[in-house]
Amino acid sequence: MALHKVSAQPRFKRQRRLGTELPGLGKSGALDRKPYPPGEHGHQRRKLSEFALRLEEKQKIIFHYGIREEQLRRFVRDAKKGRVTDWVDNLIGRLESRLDNVVFRLGFAPSVKSARQMIGHGQVTVNGKKATIRSQVLKAGDRIALKDYKHVNYMQAQKSPRLELPDFLSKEAGKEKDTQVGIFKEAPHADAIPFAFETGLLAEYYAARKA
Repeated sequence: MALHKVSAQPRFKRQRRLGTELPGLGKSGALDRKPYPPGEHGHQRRKLSEFALRLEEKQKIIFHYGIREEQLRRFVRDAKKGRVTDWVDNLIGRLESRLDNVVFRLGFAPSVKSARQMIGHGQVTVNGKKATIRSQVLKAGDRIALKDYKHVNYMQAQKSPRLELPDFLSKEAGKEKDTQVGIFKEAPHADAIPFAFETGLLAEYYAARKA
């Protein structure tokens, strides 16, 4: 039990430090009491160095999607492959298309972490087959469902919806009563990201170093 109490506090601190609520971390309200970092004038955080501002955008991605530094570097390299005019747009599209994120964005789980747990426990299906790879990138037309719609994570997400359904997803009633099926309609663009984010700053961060 102590582990849960310890892990919940840093989630709020991270969001306050960045001045941005990151829905993927779960419970809302991180900025309700302290909407800015500590200090008499919170808005002074904009006086950070250019590097610090760029770094913050990268940290938002890491914390919201629950990925490691090396994973993000790999996603960046993949996003830059081929004839890509806007690799950041491509990157966000790939991250938003991950199965763990889609389960969260469908409202089937209250956070990206809990969605990942459900996938690991075999609770999620894609096109009728059990899906166990949380980083699976979905394709247009893929259908996402749960094996147990009484799962505690699903019930919690339904009781306290975190985000509105994005345009790149849709839902329809399942065959059984009180069940839902999510449809991945198309790969999204950077505007699908559910928090304040400056794509240019992330591009500048990686332009100054190898991904």
